[in-house]
Amino acid sequence: MICERDDFSLTGPLHLTSVDWANEHHRRSVAASLVQGIYVAERDRQLQREGPELALSPLWSEFFHFRLIRKLVDDADLSIFGGIYEYKPPQPSSGTVKSQELSPRFVIAFRGTVNKADSISRDIELDIHIIKNGLHTTTRFEIAMQAVRNMVASVGCSNVWLAGHSLGASMALLTGKTVARTGVLPECFAFNPPFLSPPIERIKDKRIKHGIRIAGSVITAGLALAKKATQQVSQNHRALPAPPDQFAALSDWFPRLYVNPGDHLCSEFIGYFEHRNKMEEIGAGFVERLATQHSLGGLVMDVVSGGKNTEAPVHLIPTAVLTVNMSSSRDFKEAHGIHQWWREDKIFDTKIYQYK
Repeated sequence: MICERDDFSLTGPLHLTSVDWANEHHRRSVAASLVQGIYVAERDRQLQREGPELALSPLWSEFFHFRLIRKLVDDADLSIFGGIYEYKPPQPSSGTVKSQELSPRFVIAFRGTVNKADSISRDIELDIHIIKNGLHTTTRFEIAMQAVRNMVASVGCSNVWLAGHSLGASMALLTGKTVARTGVLPECFAFNPPFLSPPIERIKDKRIKHGIRIAGSVITAGLALAKKATQQVSQNHRALPAPPDQFAALSDWFPRLYVNPGDHLCSEFIGYFEHRNKMEEIGAGFVERLATQHSLGGLVMDVVSGGKNTEAPVHLIPTAVLTVNMSSSRDFKEAHGIHQWWREDKIFDTKIYQYK
């Protein structure tokens, strides 16, 4: 029995018969569809839907003239967790040449958790690594990182897009952050990226919500200052130079984050960025500029690990283009789903946040 969500002809963006690469809705829809193609490719594998008559994944990319040229396979469970798509458009007309110049040549897409027996155990293991701030230590990340580095080195970052949903969004952000620190700034589409924090954004009373965030910022900034002072004493004792500011190094990279207020796994990105502006308004911007580089959970994990974990949590991002789905969702499943991001009947609000 075919699942409706896997069938492009039933749930895909059939309205996009012609893609305008300068159109944000079109770009978002194509990126989300390619990520869905990876989900379906893994379900094709598990359900043994092989060949042109049975496999459902190809249409999610071929409809937009993309071809899956490489599957990224996890070395632990052999599941398909990502893929590299190549764009092979038809000969453009004179009116679409400018649009085609904005298109990617390759898209590296990563799926999220698949609730099927052959992959759920490994996917949950990766989800736990995100919670523990250890995604960068996994072999799946190493495979993804190698693919991104090789592709960027081969064709240049301007020709490569990264895209992912949920767990895959964390993978896209982490690989993107890693290369961005070297000055390579790939386009990145992160759908429902996890933000590990208490769901403060769901508090209705704005004064209480703002008060909690201010208190959290003060505590986080205080702990961060204490950590920094300890590190400086150690560096001075060993005559070591101060380490580079890795957070500020990412300020020129603008990943595109797509979140839904009804999805508690990603909705905190809304408050994370809005709170910066509010702290600036009340004259406490210096506190937030320090607090925004850290998380309470990350600082605690750093203490537990004895300072060995030097990688910042994936969700700590200085700059972003944040798109919020303002339409109501029936339940969490819909709010966290990938399909919402190509729907024509949704209302989206986009804001740009830059770290200064």
